[in-house]
Amino acid sequence: MIRIFRHYIPKPLLFLGIIECLLLLAAVWAGMTIRFSQIGIREVSFIDYIPEISAFVVTVYVVMLATGMYQLEACRDFRISILRLVVSMFIALLTISVILYMFPDIGLWRSVVFYALSFSAFGLLIIRYIFLHVVDIRQFKKNVLVLGAGERASRVRASGIGQGSHVRFSDFLRMTNLETDVEGAVPYESVGLLRDYVAKKHIQEIVVAIQERRGTLPMDDLLDCRMNGCSVTDSTSFIEQQTGTVNLDSVNPSWMIFSDGFGGAKSADLLIKRLFDITASLLLLFLSMPILMITALLVKTSSHGPVFYRQERVGLGGKTFDVMKFRSMTVDAEADGVPQWAKKDDVRVTAVGKVIRTTRIDEIPQIFNVLKGDMSFVGPRPERPFFVEKLGQTIPYYHERHRVKPGITGWAQLNYPYGASEEDSRKKLEYDLYYIKNYSVFLDFLILIQTVRVVLWPDGVR
Repeated sequence: MIRIFRHYIPKPLLFLGIIECLLLLAAVWAGMTIRFSQIGIREVSFIDYIPEISAFVVTVYVVMLATGMYQLEACRDFRISILRLVVSMFIALLTISVILYMFPDIGLWRSVVFYALSFSAFGLLIIRYIFLHVVDIRQFKKNVLVLGAGERASRVRASGIGQGSHVRFSDFLRMTNLETDVEGAVPYESVGLLRDYVAKKHIQEIVVAIQERRGTLPMDDLLDCRMNGCSVTDSTSFIEQQTGTVNLDSVNPSWMIFSDGFGGAKSADLLIKRLFDITASLLLLFLSMPILMITALLVKTSSHGPVFYRQERVGLGGKTFDVMKFRSMTVDAEADGVPQWAKKDDVRVTAVGKVIRTTRIDEIPQIFNVLKGDMSFVGPRPERPFFVEKLGQTIPYYHERHRVKPGITGWAQLNYPYGASEEDSRKKLEYDLYYIKNYSVFLDFLILIQTVRVVLWPDGVR
């Protein structure tokens, strides 16, 4: 894993992204060279066309990121790569056309765009095929040694296995006879000098997952390994890196106090975030006005009740506000006055409501909440006071999610299906805490871009 702007990115995907950016650059340059040669221009200066080339590369790469081309399932399944590549090229063509219309000074001819996208699609298919069938993904994995074989070590192992794993566990060292959760663990006293063992096994990282550290933590040995270049990580930080979550079973107040993060956003970041929220809100309201009008008409004519649905939610600092959405349920959805979780195939959802919930159109009116300042585009989803009070009593650190403004989309929404139970809320909180801990404008940008993937390929919508 490589950390960029406080966010962890898998090393294989970073290398793949760099290679494909270079391919996009070569594709647009080849397209320009061919088109210019057709009209008799033989010598073309690369420097003279830096804005055009940059616009093409950035646009296509952002579209690929938005359509999920850099999700691990797309990189490991060639059929998914082909499907998403086709969608990416189509959206890229539309996006570039809009950009060229809005900024006519960018001298990127339509014929050049056609050549460049054709070369890009062909080259990307080849790169993805090589990446999937030729490159040994295991070579990108970090060799890890885990100190401990108890419950903590078991959670570490669970976070580092599966197709999406970026590590390879060399061994688990059992520190005491009471640690029995990991089968095949090696007794610590049998490995000899830890420094020599690390060198022999080519260990790159040691993860400390000891259940009870008092009297069992080999401080001198760990310091020796650290001074020889081997990184040392605690189990909670390791799980955070691998899963993009703050594991509630491992975290404790001291880790939250001393770990890197949870310091709150800088004033400059908050200003940029607010300016973006205002600008994007006004732009999206203007662009989505036809959708808003059609949806309002359909909601009003298809079922009895108001067009919009207002519901009290908990926001920044625990203050409540009314969130606005298109009504997607019947007016008597909670006739008994008791709040209920949304269910799969919920009978309370109307026919039009099912469509607008699946396509996320019901969320569009929340732009008014963003414009007002109660919400942001990116942040934890705001919950109802009834559930906040209930969940706050059973889930540790639940109220910490109110340290930032709630959002329309967020890290939890991208990585976990719709939450409709206490256990779902607990899992989503782990993603929310990761977002709060590692907040940056860069992470907001990634979340906004990848939200397009969720809209194109809805998962967990209810």
